[in-house]
Amino acid sequence: MTRFTPSTIGELSEAVREALGAGEPLELLCGGSKRGLGRPLQLPGTLDLSRLSGIRSYEPSELVLTAGAATTLTEIEAALAAKGQMLAFEPPDWSALYGLSGEEAGKASLGGALASNLSGPRRVKAGAARDHFLGFRAVSGRGEMFKAGGKVVKNVTGYDLPKLMAGSFGTLAALEEVTVKVLPRPQSEESVLLFPLEPAAAQSRLDLALGSPLELSAAAYLPAAAAAQIEAPKGLPAAVVLRLEGPSASLRERRERLQKELAEGCESSFLEGEESALLWRAIGDGAPFSKLLSSALWRLSAAPRRGAEIALRLSRTLDLCWYLDWGGGLLWAAVKGAGEDGGARLLREALHGEGGGESGSATLLRRSPGLSYALAPFEPQSEALSALSRRVKAAFDPCGILNPGRMVEES
Repeated sequence: MTRFTPSTIGELSEAVREALGAGEPLELLCGGSKRGLGRPLQLPGTLDLSRLSGIRSYEPSELVLTAGAATTLTEIEAALAAKGQMLAFEPPDWSALYGLSGEEAGKASLGGALASNLSGPRRVKAGAARDHFLGFRAVSGRGEMFKAGGKVVKNVTGYDLPKLMAGSFGTLAALEEVTVKVLPRPQSEESVLLFPLEPAAAQSRLDLALGSPLELSAAAYLPAAAAAQIEAPKGLPAAVVLRLEGPSASLRERRERLQKELAEGCESSFLEGEESALLWRAIGDGAPFSKLLSSALWRLSAAPRRGAEIALRLSRTLDLCWYLDWGGGLLWAAVKGAGEDGGARLLREALHGEGGGESGSATLLRRSPGLSYALAPFEPQSEALSALSRRVKAAFDPCGILNPGRMVEES
């Protein structure tokens, strides 16, 4: 197997051109923490981007950071924290979900998070990863170096290629350098817990909380089975969890108001500071499922207010452990013993409704043992969207050199 490890954009271009000349497709890797996401690849070559790392430019006063695509999130977050700033889209680290530990863990990269368009619990307030992706340098499947976007927050240069690259999973181009918008880190945080609540009542509380003027930055619901899998804090009850962030002086007043308005008919408590931060890290990283490695793991994105309804419907026919994030717009579900399709048919029927008219998407994050490799991990596209995707792929990578088959089956 051929392995390329470029350290400059010139070497990256040469590597792609060499693979193109030999007609040997390449699997792209940064840290490898999300290698299990998407269709499994068995290709003759590997394009290891790990040497394209390091923070190259950081202007705290301009709220802009530029780094090599393979720069780890750990390094990025440490540099930002030193200046009281953060990546507002709260990128997760799913190393544990794929059974990685020791030296293999902790390698989640900024480029990988952007290429996968991964966002954490703060998405309900800050938006998706693509909304913070300002610019990049890359090499296409033609071996051509190109750049798009810029290094300023306000940038108008024609087509918004960063948004196209976000969620393309390395199938269009190999990112060499990325520029992102950063934001000030909140002075402090608190999380309100409401318990015990059944799913329907929990969804109602989530709706009310997000519709209030109290500016929540995250809202989730953890049923008992999921809450029991979280290591910190210990003894977490089945609960709606609501995060408030901002100046310390305002947090107590907002938290007390939230408890007063939403705690009728249930109990409430709250977490502060590091305890709150650890809980939301666990929610974003899918920690309740890090030990359920024999289950197929799915994430369903649906219209807000539908999360609990979908979960209850699925619970009647599937053996699953689940929880809600994004105020009910994101359903995490670990499905046990659901046959060769891992519950895909039932999941997508519940997601789209009886008439198939409801919008949303179901993504298979992790395959269970025995699950058919023919199963599409991403939501099947309509014929029109599929045709458009093929045209875009042909424009950037006409010979299918970069990650062919990662997102859709290719002939």
